[in-house]
Amino acid sequence: MEAPRPSNETDRLAALYALGVLDTEAEKDFDDIVALASHVCDVPMSLVSLIDTDRQWFKARIGTDLTETSRELSFCSHAILGKDLFVVPDAQEDARFSDNPMVRQTGGVRFYAGAPLVTTDGFGLGTLCVIDSKPRRLDVEQLQALRALAGQVTAQLELRRYAVTLANTTARLQELERRKDELTALVGGELRGSLRLMDTYLDGLGHTGYHDVEMADLVGHAASAHVRGLRELLDHLLRLADAGLGNESLHMRQIDLTRLTQRAVEAVRPIAATKQIWILNQAGGPALPIVADPVRLEQVLMQLLFAAVKYTPSGGRMRVGTEIESGPAVRLDDMDMPDGERPDLFPHLYYGTIANPADGPGPDRGLAVAKRVLDAHHATVALSDRPGDGTSLHVVFPFAVHEADRQLILA
Repeated sequence: MEAPRPSNETDRLAALYALGVLDTEAEKDFDDIVALASHVCDVPMSLVSLIDTDRQWFKARIGTDLTETSRELSFCSHAILGKDLFVVPDAQEDARFSDNPMVRQTGGVRFYAGAPLVTTDGFGLGTLCVIDSKPRRLDVEQLQALRALAGQVTAQLELRRYAVTLANTTARLQELERRKDELTALVGGELRGSLRLMDTYLDGLGHTGYHDVEMADLVGHAASAHVRGLRELLDHLLRLADAGLGNESLHMRQIDLTRLTQRAVEAVRPIAATKQIWILNQAGGPALPIVADPVRLEQVLMQLLFAAVKYTPSGGRMRVGTEIESGPAVRLDDMDMPDGERPDLFPHLYYGTIANPADGPGPDRGLAVAKRVLDAHHATVALSDRPGDGTSLHVVFPFAVHEADRQLILA
């Protein structure tokens, strides 16, 4: 039974295409997620599946060599119709799928569970799904982890789009900066003199009604000579306005860093639980006001926490807190194991966010993207690593309150 099209199909496809992810190369960030989903759910196959017009395309996959299949036969096309998990314990016993060729073939699909990849605007792009060739059910912990991992996929996709937007804005601003001196000379020199001449002529004409032919001729020549300069000035101002609008893709407002960090921790906790990683959430105490985009910053914090979970051995310990340093700060401590085993987080954070924070292909591209969004928030990132203490990451934001209020917080 083919799934009906979502009621917002046109807008949904526009949101998918805007991400620029279809038919791109495999990336470790997404490959790690399907590998973890497969392990957590104890199934041989897991996919990051994106639903295009007439196909489902796999951004990441484990357990199959296929890169896409027909949308008509897709389980995921049913899953994107809802906002929560779509689970088929036994496809052969389900009237919607019992005649599906992917089910009827030898070793075909019997079990399917898909968590929709729902954007912050409410569009279902596809799913993070797990598949088995035999019937099964997932326990509560597995279902929670699958939801949380799907949230990581969506956050990765959206953050990358915003990083590209920020990069384009920066490039436009740099181009405008290169032309600033030229336009400053135009406004402060020749153009100012011509405007003064026009103002004198029009002022006299308005007060006396006398048409000074010689003055009018000078005004005409001045206007003719500087039409191009005026047009360039207007074009420059319009491009400057457009560049500013590009940065508005981050919807900045005053928020509470403490509360936002708590939410990010709880979003990642189900994933940590599957590796028996203990997270001590010390993000409490007084509110820490900062100016930020709450959606994008929460996604960035989720990305940093997820990286810590990925690179911490099973049974590890993490500590997350908010505090005042040179400004409101988030501190993530990935602690050494009691037996001396160390987390592998430091090199990934170092090369992803400090040494080479480029938005390009690489094993830690997601961290590089997170750093770019933090830069747009004027945040400072500091990293330390000491045997016995583990890896510590500090992200410090500018204050968003007046000095008097700041002293109350510090007190």
